[in-house]
Amino acid sequence: MSSSPQSRRGNTRQRIQDVALELFAEQGYEKTSLREIAERLEVTKAALYYHFKTKEEIIISLFQDLTRPIDELITWAEAQPRTLETKQEILRRYSTALCGAAPLYRFMQENQATMRELSIGETFKQRMFTMVDLLRTDGAPLTDQVRCVSALFTMHAGMLFLQHVEGDQEEKRMATLEVAIDLITQAHHEA
Repeated sequence: MSSSPQSRRGNTRQRIQDVALELFAEQGYEKTSLREIAERLEVTKAALYYHFKTKEEIIISLFQDLTRPIDELITWAEAQPRTLETKQEILRRYSTALCGAAPLYRFMQENQATMRELSIGETFKQRMFTMVDLLRTDGAPLTDQVRCVSALFTMHAGMLFLQHVEGDQEEKRMATLEVAIDLITQAHHEA
C-alpha cells in the first residue's frame, strides 16, 4: 500500500520539525536560520516555506504536536475525583507524555529568554499552573502543597538533569516517577 500525499507531507513536516529542533539545540534558536534548516534537510528554502514561513511557526507546531498528550491528560484529569489514586495516575500519564516531548522541553529549558518572547511560553506557563492545581489540595498545609508542586517539577528536573547520568532512559524515568509519586503520597495523608 503506497502512502498518500497527505502522509508524505506529514512526514516532511515532521522531518523539518526534528531537524529544526536539532539545530536549535546545537546553536540556539536565535542563531539558527531557516536557510540552515533547509540546508540540513537538503531541500530548497522554498520547499521549507511550503510548510513553515518562520522559525516561530516551526516551534509552535512542535509545541502543539508534542504537548497534545498533556492537553488530553488535563481534560481527563479535570473529570476525575481528586483522590490520591487519581493524582498518582496523573503523574504516571504525565511521565509518559513528558518522555514523548523531551526534546521540546530541553529546548525550552535551554532557550528560556526566547520562550518568554514566543506565544507558547505563556501557554506552557498556564498549562503548568493547571497541572499544579490538579495535584494540589486547597486548604492543605503549605508543606503538602509544596510537595504537590515538587512532584510535578521533580519529573522535569529528572528528565533534564538525568540525561547526563549513565543508565537506561526508562529506568531513569521510572526512578523519577517513583520519587514524584512518593511526594504526592506524602502530601495526601489523612488527618
